[in-house]
Parts: sequence; structure tokens; C-alpha cells
Amino acid sequence: MTLCTSTLAQWTVNERRFLHQYPELSGEEYQTAAYIRKWLQEWQIELMPCEPPSVVGFLRGTDGSKTIALRADIDALPVNEEGLKSYLSKNPGVAHVCGHDGHTAILLATAKWLSENRGEVRPNVLFLFQSSEEMLPSGAEALVRQGVMDNVDAVFGLHLWQPLEKGKIGISTGAMMASSDDLRIVITGHGGHGSMPHETIDPIYVASQVIAAVQGVVSRRVNPIEPAVISICRMESGTTYNIIPNQAILYGTIRAQSEKTRRLLATELKQTIEALCSAWGAIGEVIVDWGTPPVVNDKGMSEYVAGVVTEHFGAEVLSYVEPVMGGEDFSYYLEKKPGSFVFIGMGGEKSSFPHHHPRFDIDEDVIPTGVELFIQLVKDFD
Repeated sequence: MTLCTSTLAQWTVNERRFLHQYPELSGEEYQTAAYIRKWLQEWQIELMPCEPPSVVGFLRGTDGSKTIALRADIDALPVNEEGLKSYLSKNPGVAHVCGHDGHTAILLATAKWLSENRGEVRPNVLFLFQSSEEMLPSGAEALVRQGVMDNVDAVFGLHLWQPLEKGKIGISTGAMMASSDDLRIVITGHGGHGSMPHETIDPIYVASQVIAAVQGVVSRRVNPIEPAVISICRMESGTTYNIIPNQAILYGTIRAQSEKTRRLLATELKQTIEALCSAWGAIGEVIVDWGTPPVVNDKGMSEYVAGVVTEHFGAEVLSYVEPVMGGEDFSYYLEKKPGSFVFIGMGGEKSSFPHHHPRFDIDEDVIPTGVELFIQLVKDFD
């Protein structure tokens, strides 16, 4: 039996479109939070104490011996949205171009259904409407630090996922997504005239050597069967065409799917870059701003999800996906409690642009799948 009726599905789509028009950046989602609280209060779902702008709701089950947490991220991105849809962002320079508006609407619809069918809900349910997934400091880390997860037995989250074929539900029984850490490399040399490079220590030249060398850390210091990525994505140096500057700064990202490899990359980068810069007479400083750990699903909880998907959606819908190198702060919940992060596939004509693209949009046909999955995960939980 389909629990997400056409009426509830349309309600969810309407909520998603409303949220889409009023996006807010990480840590600034106060209007969104007020809107969520209004609905939870209307449905008589208890509001739990937490630092704003995150919102946590609690629904007591008929049994109440166990508690299941469901999470949605509520923040948007600093992007100017493009396209012709009628529900474009009304906040210039801010847009829901990742899918968090859909996640929020799905969790709201789940809360609505569960509140209206309390007699069918055995476990307690914690609704985590989490701030700041896209930027540091992490909203998930903050909620864990505040003790929100202390009495939780299992936690589940989902992501409407453009790279996965529409109609599929993707799971992994282990590593699902990568850690995400920011890298900054400061190379200090000795500037001078561009016509006399021999009298300088050219940080731009040294930076070019560093950019090549960091890939050797991945290819020659990391076990080849361990996924790892180091990408230099930005460089700052110089002021004009004929002056060799004193300093060059490189910015990048470090990704890994195990904590061991994550720490190894940082250590090897520091040693390699400091030594290389020294060889050219420069000073190299490596700063790693630690971000989110890798998302590693609990095997038992992922098998539980697989069983729910097979029973309620059909075995042909279930897809065991390869891990991706994108990051997600859902990892903080999984470090604290067993759980599983799930992809809802929506790749196709209606969702052809990738996440974070200015023209990204959700295929709203798959929104009922997310609602149905969350509801069934709660109803079947022992």
C-alpha cells in the first residue's frame, strides 16, 4: 500500500516550491526554521531544545522503547539561479541548487503523515532539520555536540541524487561519501623584477612545482586501492606583468573515504611541500582546515534499508552504488550512532544539470519516493 498519497505528494511538491523561492545560506536559515517550527507546532510535534537555526522535533511512538532519527539539511548555496521555472529564488545570489529544499519538504511531509497516524508509529521519531550542511562549521557536528543524538538508536538521511538513474534507490553497506577538508598552501619567496629572475626566489615557479608534486602524494604515498583526491582549485599571486611577487597561495580540497587515508594525505602533503619549497629557497606552509569525515554507513542499517526498499518498492528499484568523492556532514551522525545515508535517483531529462549548477533542478516525480521511504523506515523499525 502506498502511504504517500497523491494528495500528500502534491502537498510536498508545493512546500518544496515555496521553500525554493526563499533560500538562506548556511547558518542564516532563520526564516526557514520559523516556517518549519510553525508546521511542527500545528501537528503537535514537540520542539526539542537546540541551537538555532536548526530545528529538532520529537514524536513519541506507541512503544517508545527505541528512537529513530530522520534528517534533512535546510541550507542553500551562494549561487545566482538561472532558468525559467516559475518558482525561481527570490533572494538574489542565493539558491537551492543542491536539493535541500526537496529534502526539507520530504521530512516535513513525513512528519505530517506520522503525526496524523500516530497509532501506526511504534518507535519515537526525532526530526532533524539541520542548518549548515554546505559550509563550516557543520550543523550536524553542532547537533551531535549538543547531545541531540544521545538517546537515538538509528539515524537515516537521504539525498535526491542527480547522478543516479531516476527510479533507483541507491545504498552502500560501507563507505558512501568522502571526507572533505580545505587545503591552503602559502609559498613565500623573494620577489623582484621579471627581467632578473635569478635574483629572486620566484613563488609562482615554486607553486607550479608544488601543483605537480601534490598529485605524487596520491599516486605514490596512498595505497592504490584507497580512493583519494587532491585538487588545487585556486591560485593567488602577483599584481602585474613584470614583477615577481613575494608570495603565492594555493587553495584546494582533500578527499578520502577512510580516516586513515585522510590523515595520511595531510601528513604527506606537509612533508612533501615543505621539502620542495626549501629546495628552491622558499618557505612552504601547509594549512589543512579539517572539514567533514567520510560517510560510512552501518552495514546492518543499510541491509535494513535494502529490505524496506525491496518490500515496498521492489527489488528492481534497489541499487548498490559505488562510493562518491563528494562530502556530506551526515558523517557526524554516523560516527555517533548506526545508520545509513541513501540516494534517491533522479537523473534524466527533468534533472539534467548537476548539483550546484545554476540551472540545477529537482525532478519532482521522485519526491513521493523519498516520503514513502522515510515513512516505511519508521513503520518497519523494531
